[in-house]
Amino acid sequence: MIVPDKNGFFGEFGGVFVPDTLVPALQELNEQYLLCKNDPEFNAELQYYLSDYVGRQTPLYFAKRLSEQYGYQIYLKREDLNHTGAHKINNTLGQILVARRMNKKRIIAETGAGQHGVATATVCALMNMPCVIYMGEEDMKRQALNVQRMKLLGAAVTPVTFGSRTLKEATTQAIRDWMQSVTDSHYIIGSALGPHPYPMMVRDFQSVISKEARQQFLEKKGCLPDVVMACIGGGSNAIGMFANFINDKDVRLIGVEAAGRGLNTNEHSASLTKGKPGVLHGSLNKLLQDEYGQIAIAHSISAGLDYPGVGPELCYLASTGRVTVTTVTDNEAIAGCKLLSRFEGIIPALETSHAIAALDKKELFRTGESVIICLSGRGDKDMGTIKDYVTD
Repeated sequence: MIVPDKNGFFGEFGGVFVPDTLVPALQELNEQYLLCKNDPEFNAELQYYLSDYVGRQTPLYFAKRLSEQYGYQIYLKREDLNHTGAHKINNTLGQILVARRMNKKRIIAETGAGQHGVATATVCALMNMPCVIYMGEEDMKRQALNVQRMKLLGAAVTPVTFGSRTLKEATTQAIRDWMQSVTDSHYIIGSALGPHPYPMMVRDFQSVISKEARQQFLEKKGCLPDVVMACIGGGSNAIGMFANFINDKDVRLIGVEAAGRGLNTNEHSASLTKGKPGVLHGSLNKLLQDEYGQIAIAHSISAGLDYPGVGPELCYLASTGRVTVTTVTDNEAIAGCKLLSRFEGIIPALETSHAIAALDKKELFRTGESVIICLSGRGDKDMGTIKDYVTD
């Protein structure tokens, strides 16, 4: 895995761009996290919860019918089988254990698709800590099931009603709360973005995905896969899926962004493909911007990809060519969702559906190659959206 420099930069991306109020809190978090990372007692407790509570290891499943359809050997890393239904709990468990070490009494989080919100509410219930979760009003409508799950778990879900009323604004509001309550609150960022040390910390907690997948594939096949692929929004599932393969130069890494209604429109979330360097939510990354440098409104059919930026490590890996980036439209993602559902009996989240749909991009693969896809979450949360598109 890549180690950021002392200022939190991966190449030209990352850093700490925050108000002075938050600098001491970030310094404390960095110091405490580095202590936890090297503490056998902390790691043993985290491993206990990951195995006995979350249900890890998750399977590496050979998708036989899908493989026959495409002519590639397709494996799915089944993060949808985690407790709460997605990869997000890998990170929330780690962060709440760090927060407890810092004697924080309250948790703040943002959420888009709701899976990070559910995972945060879950670990807060487990650890008996109050939490408030900020969620864009638009996302609350299309992810109503997850809103109810968060409330049932005891979280206070606060709607965000300004701007695009999606993930960007939810993150902004969460940071505002944190600035006002920094002495006793910890902000659990859900993706591998934000100011240092968050991109590194979230990557580390999510790297369990690739650690397991790499070992599982070696045990099954006696070699490494040809391709590892994941959808990219903010980047938590992708960097977790890529982390332990980065140094395996013969393994191609493919990230799939949301092209929304088309890259030739202003309604997409393809930050790596169409973005320019800029600062948002505490770090310098590639961002969707208008001609005046203002942050543009992103669009994706999947709420978890509906963000105008992407984490700094993925920006760096894409800029160096280590990660190949492709895009998939809303309509293609729906087709990918339908395909996996009917070929393998697995209904994927619309985020993951983008990665499934990318299998159609023949130029990225060769016949007979082995491909691991991070199946980052299950599609229950998206059924309200899916039913409007799938009529047969």
